[in-house]
Amino acid sequence: MLMMSDPFRQFDRLAQQVLGTAARPAAMALDAWREGNEFVVAVDLPGVETESIDLNVERNVLTIRAERKDTVGKGVELIAAERPRGVFNRQLMLGEALDTENVTASYDGGGVLTVRIPMAEKAQPRKIEITSRAGAQQQISA
Repeated sequence: MLMMSDPFRQFDRLAQQVLGTAARPAAMALDAWREGNEFVVAVDLPGVETESIDLNVERNVLTIRAERKDTVGKGVELIAAERPRGVFNRQLMLGEALDTENVTASYDGGGVLTVRIPMAEKAQPRKIEITSRAGAQQQISA
């Protein structure tokens, strides 16, 4: 019987794309939400040193780059290697309503990088004054 494709090989390729490998780690898991007038992104980076995290904003693209180095010393017999190592990259497209000049970030001891991006002043709600033909002025919330 001639088999054109190996289902186990296809499953292995799919697992490598989703979960990553030591040579090619998977994407960083993240949560994003709006909190008041800020857009907040929390990225899981356990085991990554603060010095190896790089944040960059160019135009409206936020790039997060981190590296998890191999912690096992040389001459040690490795029994299992399931934690991804290497360089991780993630890019987020930011909307025009965000103020990319005032991005802040913090990294806690639990391995979570939190990025806060404020809403741009022009995107925040404001009151618009309306004048009537009779000369009386009213304010309407926008």
